[in-house]
Amino acid sequence: MSDDNNQQIIIKKTKKKGEAGHGGAWKVAYADFVTAMMALFIVLWILGADDSVKENISQYFKDPSGFAIGNGPSVMEGKNLNSIKPDLMDEVFLRQKEKEKLEEMGKDIVQQLTNEEEFKALVNQMEITITEEGLLIEIMESQQDSFFDIGTATLKENSEDLLIKIGKQLSQINNRIVLEGHTDSRQFPGSGLGYTNYELSTDRANAARRALLKGGLEPTQINEIRGYADNRLKNPKDPYSASNRRISIIVRFKTVDV
Repeated sequence: MSDDNNQQIIIKKTKKKGEAGHGGAWKVAYADFVTAMMALFIVLWILGADDSVKENISQYFKDPSGFAIGNGPSVMEGKNLNSIKPDLMDEVFLRQKEKEKLEEMGKDIVQQLTNEEEFKALVNQMEITITEEGLLIEIMESQQDSFFDIGTATLKENSEDLLIKIGKQLSQINNRIVLEGHTDSRQFPGSGLGYTNYELSTDRANAARRALLKGGLEPTQINEIRGYADNRLKNPKDPYSASNRRISIIVRFKTVDV
């Protein structure tokens, strides 16, 4: 045989493009499927939401930038906040809007009281702050001015008038109200098993409640009456300081009650 018959023939195969692996087409199809399912769930959520939620969603898409900076409508403007479920709303947004509303009310209260001569001295004994629970209005006694007759739950006339004025302001909203009474560390005469600072602080909170109701506050707005005696001193360094004898009015966030 000739050498030509013994020559080895080598055939080389080359892979065509696209034959390696399974490609990425399935990933695109899966992403489309997930997107479609998410859109379906959003539609179902909107269909099951309250009318107020639907309206706000509609307003958002009409003007998203205005809504974001607070120029759009807010569910806080309605009176049915307690019917809105937290999982249907942005609770952080709700709390921020209500915080701003209560802060503004606190400023209005101080401004109105400052404009009246009879309350100027007592305004200096007030502190208004925002806490985790809501708007906190504290009215403290001083060495010069006491809020109650000594050792009693009897409000002085100008103190009662001040609370009536505050009650008129608070009657314009429907937030729940908590009232707290606090004393200093001087023990009530004959305290022990009888009448103590616990009873005195609670009775003073109740006296404040009656004055607020005279101002127009609805009885149903009162959520709690608390008497702390001297357990929450304003000035712990001086347990006998007049500032420890105070009434606290808490205007609760509505989102706390939801």
